[in-house]
Amino acid sequence: MKDYFAPSELIINDDGSVFHLHLRPEQLAQKVILVGDPGRVQTVAAHLDHIECDVASREFHSVTGTMNGTRLTIISTGIGCDNIDIVLNEIDALANIDFATRRLRPTLSSLQIVRIGTCGGLQPDTPVGTFIASEKSIGFDGLLNFYAGRDAVCDTALEQAFLRHMQWQGHQCIAHPYVASADRRLLDAIAADDMVRGITVACGGFFGPQGRELRLPLADPMQNEKIEAFSYNGLRITNFEMESSAVAGLSALMGHQALTCCMVIANRRALNADANYKQRIDTLIRIVLERLTALA
Repeated sequence: MKDYFAPSELIINDDGSVFHLHLRPEQLAQKVILVGDPGRVQTVAAHLDHIECDVASREFHSVTGTMNGTRLTIISTGIGCDNIDIVLNEIDALANIDFATRRLRPTLSSLQIVRIGTCGGLQPDTPVGTFIASEKSIGFDGLLNFYAGRDAVCDTALEQAFLRHMQWQGHQCIAHPYVASADRRLLDAIAADDMVRGITVACGGFFGPQGRELRLPLADPMQNEKIEAFSYNGLRITNFEMESSAVAGLSALMGHQALTCCMVIANRRALNADANYKQRIDTLIRIVLERLTALA
């Protein structure tokens, strides 16, 4: 592992903040909430008792404050695993690299990271409004395949079972899927006994990769049916979203604890959706915040 990080690799702004997020190391809390929509940052921040800083840059809006005496940072990532690659690497740098010397800190920090988002349900028992905690995430994006050590943090047996089920072995046109797991301690503490636990597919797009067909035909018209029928050691694929695999996989590689919790806003089997979900997701936000702040 590198000990010194050149300016081309770790870009630091003139004010001492990291390049994309514009956060300085002292502005990052140990507990981090990720949301996709920059507008949702204020929805989460409304639960805080005190706000220290509020920073916006591009789609990345960050607020740090306290709730019940616990310090939290809320960050919007925008949509997709590519943005998660930026956010996870930059918050890890904020936590573990000395910006003055560009060297690793002598003691590394492990962050607790929870993504709160929306998703599409794929099973009859995941109707609109269901809260799902991603016990496993299958990444269709291929992001983790660019990092050394991915096999050590991935469920490679589940990967192979999924490839066989989908008949994707040797398929040269599809990024090799990877399977990352949620941190068990976070999963048990936050999902508790009132969230559905299952396998989430993190897709590289909203339309074709999730089996939606508008003017462009799909390469595999039966993709969703195959996905819905897959099971592994008692787990089924419960939902589609677009970030959970990168959150779980990068966090595991970096030594952080991570979990994704989503509310179903569309059920692909029932062919229905709730476009007015924003008020209802506040319940999920409150539950996650209360359970995360209670966790040591």
